[in-house]
Amino acid sequence: MYRRTFLNAVTAAGAALTAPSATQRRLGSADVDRMNAKLAAVVAMDNKYGGTRELQFHAAALAQETVELQNRHAASTRIRSELYGVAAAFTASAMWAAVDGRRLDEAEPYLDRALTLAGLANNKFILFRVWGHAGIMYRHLGRPADAIRAAEIARQQSITRSDPLYSSLALARLATFHADAGDVRSSLRAIGLAQASYERADKAKHRPSWMGFYDQAELDSLATFALLRLRKWEDAERNAYRCLAGLRPELERNRGLTCANLALAQLGQGDIEPAVAAARSVAPSMARHGRVGMLLDSFTTQLTAVAPRSSETAAWQEHRRAAA
Repeated sequence: MYRRTFLNAVTAAGAALTAPSATQRRLGSADVDRMNAKLAAVVAMDNKYGGTRELQFHAAALAQETVELQNRHAASTRIRSELYGVAAAFTASAMWAAVDGRRLDEAEPYLDRALTLAGLANNKFILFRVWGHAGIMYRHLGRPADAIRAAEIARQQSITRSDPLYSSLALARLATFHADAGDVRSSLRAIGLAQASYERADKAKHRPSWMGFYDQAELDSLATFALLRLRKWEDAERNAYRCLAGLRPELERNRGLTCANLALAQLGQGDIEPAVAAARSVAPSMARHGRVGMLLDSFTTQLTAVAPRSSETAAWQEHRRAAA
């Protein structure tokens, strides 16, 4: 299903590259636009289905294709910089797909390549994105100090000073990393600062396609992750509900994450029946996917420990087996 839908989406985006001619030509803005259209298609598929292996490999192949395009043709310094930036964005998408799919051993090698390409592009926006993804990768690798440092580097990029929306995202991610490290004060402070920055941001300002996911719902989602780690169950539940109320329908992976987090927040309060209902609301297509599946596995373990003889537990375990 992913393959068919993905290929249809890419075709619909009109993003297929034409084969280079035997005669060298001069690359221009049309080539950059064509590659950016393919990048937008990759981002859209990630938002909908999450980091499938096919999406990971496709993004990596597009990064290589973008670099090879430059090696075969002439281009101005500006066009080369823009194309290196697109190649870096594709590589960051491949890294993120691997992280989201919990293929962490495959994710880390993309980091150096993405940083190299972003450096060649001298692109501060892509550097922000790469370090942001690196922080999440380090978090899942169980390296909280590295995650915090990566988030700090992202926050130090100049764009966070000129555009509060980037600052808000960096701070919201930093809140989750501080929570992983058990630093309650820093985590809660980062959540507050992220919200304040978000409220100052110009929401109508033009930004890269890969930044389109970040809105109030995503901020609430990241706050939910942090609050769960801090065992602030009621606050986590409140943020999860607020996220779901504002979540755009096309962000199916994010909906799965938030429903799983809502279930964990309710379970933390001993509310077994609504917790199981929230867990069951995760779409079957998402229930076994990467980070969503990891959260639901954690929910299963905790539910079994808290209420091993409950009828709700038995029903959930059967539901989980049927979805395998």
